[in-house]
Amino acid sequence: MMSEQIATFNEIVEKNLETLDLYTTAITRAHGKNHPEAFVVRELFKVMNEKIKQTGDSKPHLEAEFTQLREVTDHYKIPEDVCETYASTYCMLSEIDKSYHL
Repeated sequence: MMSEQIATFNEIVEKNLETLDLYTTAITRAHGKNHPEAFVVRELFKVMNEKIKQTGDSKPHLEAEFTQLREVTDHYKIPEDVCETYASTYCMLSEIDKSYHL
């Protein structure tokens, strides 16, 4: 049972990591002035990305980062004045968060 959950988390991470790397950078440029939380999201993503790369196939400890992400994004609530990239970033992060906690 446990290995299925880890596979799901790893699959979602594998599918979204490169895109999130691009998107978290893009949203700081496009929306950083009106949404300073975008910079926090970018920094947290960088920490998470590093931990994921270091742990390889085992599940990294990301509890603190997910807690901070949920706080800074108001549980991934998409602001009304942002682009599709911003919305996609929050959706992907939310999906990874959910799979991590299964």
